[in-house]
Amino acid sequence: MENHEVREGKTMAIISYITIFGTIAAFIMNYKKRNSFAGFHIKQMIGIFFLSMINKYVILDYAGRFFGGFVFLFIASLWLIGFIGAVRGQEKVIPFLGEQFQEWFKNL
Repeated sequence: MENHEVREGKTMAIISYITIFGTIAAFIMNYKKRNSFAGFHIKQMIGIFFLSMINKYVILDYAGRFFGGFVFLFIASLWLIGFIGAVRGQEKVIPFLGEQFQEWFKNL
């Protein structure tokens, strides 16, 4: 059974995983209410977005498309793990960097 906080923030959490525009929209929707469940997933997605930008502008340029493709698949799997967690109503951190994302973006 889901608690009230999860039910209230689930839509915003799911929206946050739909491109960076969804993340921005979820952030704006969550700004006044400060739902902790939605905030958790917004922080995870902001971190995933930064990873994808690093992949696009650093790894692809310096390590090449082959290695960048593998990094892309890794980032896509992190996105999928986060998205499934949001749909299921779970605050499950993504592997490797999820804890750091929560700490780095704790003021959002």
